[in-house]
Amino acid sequence: MKYDIKIPAPVLVVLSLLVFGFNPVRQNKITAPPDPLPSWNGGISKTTIIDFVTKTTKKDGKDFIPVADRIACFDNDGTLWSEQPMYFQLAFAIDQVKAMAPQHPEWKTTQPFQALLEGDIKTALAGGEKALMQIVMTTHAGMTTEAFEKTVKDWLTNATHPKTKKRYNEMIYQPMVELLKYLRSNGYKTFIVSGGGVDFMRPWVEQAYGIPPDQVVGSSGKVKYESLNGKPVLIKLPEINFIDDKEGKPVGIHQYIGKRPVFTAGNSDGDYAMLQWTSTAGGYPRFGMIVHHTDAEREWAYDRQSHIGKLEKGLDDAAKHNWLVVDMKKDWKKIYPNEK
Repeated sequence: MKYDIKIPAPVLVVLSLLVFGFNPVRQNKITAPPDPLPSWNGGISKTTIIDFVTKTTKKDGKDFIPVADRIACFDNDGTLWSEQPMYFQLAFAIDQVKAMAPQHPEWKTTQPFQALLEGDIKTALAGGEKALMQIVMTTHAGMTTEAFEKTVKDWLTNATHPKTKKRYNEMIYQPMVELLKYLRSNGYKTFIVSGGGVDFMRPWVEQAYGIPPDQVVGSSGKVKYESLNGKPVLIKLPEINFIDDKEGKPVGIHQYIGKRPVFTAGNSDGDYAMLQWTSTAGGYPRFGMIVHHTDAEREWAYDRQSHIGKLEKGLDDAAKHNWLVVDMKKDWKKIYPNEK
């Protein structure tokens, strides 16, 4: 028997909803985009950063910056990782002096090595930049670049900071790691431009920050090519090649990157020239940022009178150049990765 039953359209709709379900809340819910900077507190700093990235990547906007020109440069010490109570590369060099001491008995009566072996860091560094360079050049030279890279990696695996007891490469700033990732996700190419040694940074920065070795600009010693047991190698020499600090930073950017950045971040007066060189350029919008260490409880609080990372001129001129001063205590929910 054949039945020809016609069901009105409104009834079909009701039946469909009863069978397949209907959730008016689900239908109307709009999923918010994920927070690109979850370790940053809400406020002017976070908003300013996001506004800049948004306007410079909006293709039809007046502030649009082509991908090829989205260059962002970051200092390392005090900007991407901690730097107190001494630069971490100096801590590495001091440990190398102690390890090399048995082969250098003359160091027991030769400064600055004598003071380092006796634990008197203040006396060892009383000689200023000359003494510091002597320590670094002595401990970094005389080996192949491959051997030096292994030494750095071994030290980072085993050495711990005297205050935090963390490994040094665990003392990177989580908010800055997020900022680097956020910029890259929006077509920016991120570089490190640091006074630290380029050979000291390159072995570990890609894992820590996502920045490959070829995007690291830093101070460097001279190297020479030679054949060692029939194998071509590069030998590190105890001679300075380039100091990438203060006025040297814009020079390093020009020589090794070849484009003036549109985004620059630092934390001390050693970064002033780089920030100024970026912000005074015409054409595209420019962004200058200073990480201000204001958190004595979670990290350190220092600026004008600090023996490391002195920040005086940068603070005084930040408003004039429209640089964003990030207040570490106020703007960051946490300092290091894996913290609550």
